[in-house]
Amino acid sequence: MQTGFARTAILLGLLCSIGPFAIDMYLPAMPAIASDLATDSAGVQTTLVAYFAAFGVAQLFYGPLADMWGRKPPLYLGLALFLAGTLGCVLAPSIGWLIASRFVQGLGGAAVMVIPRAIVRDLYTGAQATRLMALIMLVISVSPMLAPLAGSGMVALAGWRAVFGAMIVATMLSLALTAFVLPETLPPDSREPVDLAHLLRGSRVLMGDIAFMGLTFVGGFGMASFFVFVASASFIYTGFYGLSPTGFSLAFAVNAIGFFAASQFAATIGERFGMARMVVLATTGFFVFAATLLAVSLYAQPSLAFLVIMLILANACLGLVIPTAMVMALDDHGDMAGLASSLGGTLQMMVGAVMIAIASPFLDGSPRPMVVVIAICALIALALALTTLQRRQPAAA
Repeated sequence: MQTGFARTAILLGLLCSIGPFAIDMYLPAMPAIASDLATDSAGVQTTLVAYFAAFGVAQLFYGPLADMWGRKPPLYLGLALFLAGTLGCVLAPSIGWLIASRFVQGLGGAAVMVIPRAIVRDLYTGAQATRLMALIMLVISVSPMLAPLAGSGMVALAGWRAVFGAMIVATMLSLALTAFVLPETLPPDSREPVDLAHLLRGSRVLMGDIAFMGLTFVGGFGMASFFVFVASASFIYTGFYGLSPTGFSLAFAVNAIGFFAASQFAATIGERFGMARMVVLATTGFFVFAATLLAVSLYAQPSLAFLVIMLILANACLGLVIPTAMVMALDDHGDMAGLASSLGGTLQMMVGAVMIAIASPFLDGSPRPMVVVIAICALIALALALTTLQRRQPAAA
C-alpha cells in the first residue's frame, strides 16, 4: 500500500473519530448521569437526540464553507465549537444544561464528518475512494472498541464528568493535527463563493437525483438502526442483562467488530461483483438478520448471546453498505462534493435523530422495542436499495 494513502487514511480517521468518540466513551456513563442529574433514561437519551440533530443540521453549512474557504478553516471552526460544548458538558449542573452543551458539541462535531469525506472526494473516486473510506473506518473502529472501556474506567475512578475531560484532550490533539499535519486539498482556483442561489440550485439538483437520495437514505436508515442501538444499549445490557459497565463496554465492542471488519472488504467485493450489486445483497443480509432477531424477540426475550450474534451479523452487512453508499452517492457530483457531502450527511443524521425520538417513549430497558425499530430500519433500507440500485446492477457489474 502506498505510504501517502495509508497516512491519509490514518490522519482522516483520527479526525473523524472525534464524533464517535463523543458518543462511544459517553455510553457507559449514561446510567450514572441519569442518577446524578435526577432524570430518567429518556432524559439521558435526549442528550443523544440533541447531539445527532445538531450534528445533522450543521453539516449543511460546513460543506459550502469548505467549498468557499478550503478544507482546513471550517475544521478549525468546528473543533472550536466542539471544544466549547465539551467544556459545557464538564460543568453541567442539570440535564437541561447537558442537553444544550451536547447540542453545541454536535454543531462542532459535524465538521469532522463532512470535511474528511470531501477530502476523500478531492483525492480519489470509485473503488479507490471506497478503499480509502474503508481504511478511515478501520481507524475509527478503535473508538467503539476502546472508548467504552476507557469511559467505564473513568466513570469508576473519577465520575462521568471525567469522560468529557478526555474529550477535551482529544479535541486539542485534533486541532494540532489539523494545523500541522493535514494538507489543504482544495486549491484556491477551485474554490467557489457561497451563493444562496447557487446552493439552492445545487440542492435541487441533488434532491432531484434519485440515485443520490436513494443511496443517502439507504446509508441513513442503516446508521439510524445503529443510533437506536447506541441510545438504548447501556440500559439494556446493564439493566436487563445485568452486565457491569465494563461488561457492557466489551459487549458493545464485540458488536462493532462485525461492522468494521466487513468494511475492509467493501472495495474488493465491490470491484469483483459491482458496487451496486454488493449494496443490494448486503442490505438484504441486514434485513434477514434483523428480521430473524425480531421473530425470536416476539416469541420470547432473546438471550444475550443470541442478541449479540445477530447484531454482529447485521452490522457486518452494514459495514459493506454504509461506506460504499457514501462513495456512490458522491461519485456523480464531484463539482459540488462539499455540498453533496453536507446534504447527504444532514439527511442521514436527521433520520437517526428522528428514529431515536420516535423510539424513545417505547425503549423500556428491554431488548424487544429496540429490536423492532432496528428491523423497521432494515426493511426501509432494503426497499430503498432495491428501488434505487436494482436497475444499475448490470452496468455496475
